[in-house]
Amino acid sequence: MTEELPLAGLNIVVTRPREQAAELAKNIEKLGGTCIQFPLLAIAPLADEQPLHALLARLHEFQLAIFISPNAVRFGMAAIQNAGGVPATMQIATVGAGSARALHDYGVSRVIVPQQRFDSEALLALDELQNVSGMRVVIFRGDGGRELLGDTLKQRGAMVEYVTCYHRSKPQHDMTALLAAKPDVLSVSSSEALSNLWEMLNPPLRELFTAMPLFVSHARIAAAAHKLGWRNIVIAAGGDENLLTGLQTWAAHRRGIK
Repeated sequence: MTEELPLAGLNIVVTRPREQAAELAKNIEKLGGTCIQFPLLAIAPLADEQPLHALLARLHEFQLAIFISPNAVRFGMAAIQNAGGVPATMQIATVGAGSARALHDYGVSRVIVPQQRFDSEALLALDELQNVSGMRVVIFRGDGGRELLGDTLKQRGAMVEYVTCYHRSKPQHDMTALLAAKPDVLSVSSSEALSNLWEMLNPPLRELFTAMPLFVSHARIAAAAHKLGWRNIVIAAGGDENLLTGLQTWAAHRRGIK
């Protein structure tokens, strides 16, 4: 008798931007699950790249560049390489393991990145970001976002500039298509994505979706989901591996109580 795959029979909603979901979808399918791609953020190049190009023309003035996300790496590093590459003396930092891997793919061999929690707070706790007084820091990100990283570095004496290197927006979706796929579990990796989902749901759908298990990548997202009414929230630290492990543990428990 063939052993059942750990995610067999489960329809798992992945809400990451489509460009970042392919590998996770493949691994869910390998484990027997069905991946329902339902991106809650759309990622696009900038309509006006002039401010980005203007900053890159003086990139040599900065001692540290921080990339907020894999998309910041994707768009920021492409622009940097087109502008002549990373200055030899510049340090590179990022928040998460996925972003660090993306930087390695672009040839950045040494990346300052947390090893446990993957968020701004964990990055700010590293030794390399303590004595930054007088340092010029540039933060590559999408349009908007949390200011904690820049504000804290300024408090420590750094001179910080943000540069927008891609655009985020809320996709338009047909909720009936998602319902027709009969989802069993949701995964959300940002507070912005959770907010976008909530705005798409009418009151009856909110009741339906808040009853579903929700996997999130950070306690901050979990707190926001709890306020909205989700009752079954699982925190699986950022990255595909942690999410897949969490899903398998949850699925095994679910089978055990049936």
